[in-house]
Amino acid sequence: MGLVQHEGGPCGVLATVQAYVLKYLLFFSDELGNPEVSDPFYALGQRRFYQSSFAARDDFSSLTDDRKMRALVHAMLEILFLCGTGNRAVVATIGSVNEAKTAAVLEGLSVDSAMDLQKVLRISTFTSRKDAFNSLIANISLFESRLGAMLFLISALLSRGLERIQADRDDPSLPLVTAPFGHASQEVVNLLLCGEAVSNVFDGKVDFGGGMFLNGIPNDVEVGFLTLLESLNFCKVGQYLKCPKWPIWVVGSESHYSVLFALNPNVQEENELEERESKIRRAFDAQDQSGGGGFISVEGFQQVLRDTDINFPSDKLEDLCNAGIIVWSEFWQALLQLDKRAGGMKDPTGLMGKKQFTIYHFNGIAKSVLNGNANIGGSTIQRPRLCKLNVSVPPRWTQDEYLADVVSASTSGSKDDSVLSLAPPVQTSQHAPLVDCIRTRWPRAVCSWVGDMPSIV
Repeated sequence: MGLVQHEGGPCGVLATVQAYVLKYLLFFSDELGNPEVSDPFYALGQRRFYQSSFAARDDFSSLTDDRKMRALVHAMLEILFLCGTGNRAVVATIGSVNEAKTAAVLEGLSVDSAMDLQKVLRISTFTSRKDAFNSLIANISLFESRLGAMLFLISALLSRGLERIQADRDDPSLPLVTAPFGHASQEVVNLLLCGEAVSNVFDGKVDFGGGMFLNGIPNDVEVGFLTLLESLNFCKVGQYLKCPKWPIWVVGSESHYSVLFALNPNVQEENELEERESKIRRAFDAQDQSGGGGFISVEGFQQVLRDTDINFPSDKLEDLCNAGIIVWSEFWQALLQLDKRAGGMKDPTGLMGKKQFTIYHFNGIAKSVLNGNANIGGSTIQRPRLCKLNVSVPPRWTQDEYLADVVSASTSGSKDDSVLSLAPPVQTSQHAPLVDCIRTRWPRAVCSWVGDMPSIV
């Protein structure tokens, strides 16, 4: 079910295409013969009614080659039309569409410069999804070849248009693909995720005054993005990328991209207080002119309070505003202490509950693993890795409050189920950098897995 990466470099393209491939394999596997299924309007309003056909049997081994190929074509088709604002897709190919001839052309092809590639590049523009679908199927052996990732990136860039690409970027002088290993920039990943080569991962556009703007993700996306860099406070991923239409995320580390996904969209459904938090966060971010830095002015803060019906006591409000700026982390801590009847997040009844779900991580880069038993001469093979993680997300009160509630219940001899239910069942907690990424989406998540630690490098 996964694209395999054998060399360093193309993971930004491969992981993003992989995310879309999973969308079709998991949620549209019975409709892969229909070219129109890759039109986002086709799935409009369908998310609640679709559930992965793999959810019950937890098995990817039954996928046929034809189904995998069609899922790949649909993924490519959707991305290209997304880059072409829904109106067109450009497909870049070389050589003959005949599979045997294509293999012969590739075998003798040497590409040492852009000029070498330009001599053999063929460009086709489509406004019909059906025609583009058929073209991609006819050329699929070429896109599965060693030039496939590069040709697909060129197709996406041309679908968007080179002038638009440069206009999307904060600094058009920087390379889209970095030397020496050919790693994709964030702009390339964003292009494939949202159709625009914007430089940032926050929501919308930030106005710094004096005609200076920084461009972020413009609207909702089909598949999302999480990054280890957010857990290290190097950036802030907005809600568009954190909460995509489907439960699939490209995961970025310092040097590699992989994919996180769930089999059921309900992992993203929010309960009452989570929806409340999301509303407050959106209101806060709308006043944040720091480019996702997590602080706003006192005037912006007053607007947030009006927009979200939050009523702090006057002394607490004065404390928050004393410094002249309001930092999200301090605001959030204050909300945890404010009763939900006053617009806060404090819910000592435990009605908020906790979440438990299963999620998968796929790292497409091939690593050496043992094939068979080492004691009887087992060999090593190169293969990607798939890891299944059990995730538990506790209620969002502070740890001190949680402990106070449990101790109070035990010392008073209370048998009140609503209080005792605060205590989560004991669960083994394991840690890896991937867990830090998961916690940027589900704060305080506890993760566990069987076998090797999931790797995002």
